[in-house]
Amino acid sequence: MSSVYARQIFRSCSASLSSRSLARPLPSTLPCRSTLLNPKRGYSETKSTSAHEEQKKDEPNDEPEKEAHPPCPDTEKLKAKEAEVVDLTGRLRYLQADFLNLQRNAAREKEQTRDFAITRFASDLLETVDVLALALKSVPAPALAAETTPASEPLASSSSSKTDTPPPKSAQEYLQELHTGVEMTQRQLLQTLFKYHVKPFDPTGDKFDPNRHEALYQAPIPGKEPGTVLDCQKPGYMIKDRVLRAAQVGVVQDIS
Repeated sequence: MSSVYARQIFRSCSASLSSRSLARPLPSTLPCRSTLLNPKRGYSETKSTSAHEEQKKDEPNDEPEKEAHPPCPDTEKLKAKEAEVVDLTGRLRYLQADFLNLQRNAAREKEQTRDFAITRFASDLLETVDVLALALKSVPAPALAAETTPASEPLASSSSSKTDTPPPKSAQEYLQELHTGVEMTQRQLLQTLFKYHVKPFDPTGDKFDPNRHEALYQAPIPGKEPGTVLDCQKPGYMIKDRVLRAAQVGVVQDIS
């Protein structure tokens, strides 16, 4: 009796439960089976994605970085102007050096023109000096050192016993005075040439130099070194460091 009663109660309860489940609405979305089996899977996938992105950020980038901005045109212009300044500075320095060299050359040429302006005039004037030298050599030294003899005095008239006229000179005295005048003229002329750097030179005893000497003859002289100057017919002249006239000389001949 009791078992039958229990069955009836169980059937009535199950019928009431089934009616309630049919009456309740179904949910719109059901959880996925995988979600139900592993509810923490979504969080792990999100976490792994963020970790992968951070790892990519930390890895060094081997590719060359591209310029973020294109080159500025003002920078290119500035570089071009700097190159132009360097070029113009170099040219200016070259021009300045050329100008300084031109100034030095002009000053040197001006000085040479001033120093050697009288070259032709001095060359012509040397002939006069040679003539004066020959005139002085024509009078021997003993003739100048000879004692003067007083000239015979003319007979004085009775009316004029004393006169103011000087006594007459002898020929020797006139010769001495002439020689002295010629010597003074030559000395004064040479002093004038010295002012313009014209100086004579006598190469007697020196080695023959064809640039400074003009050989007139050769003679064998025993005891003399061949090629040396044994006699100077006309002295040479220099104007500063240039030969104005070569000395006319005789040279010792080599007899070997």
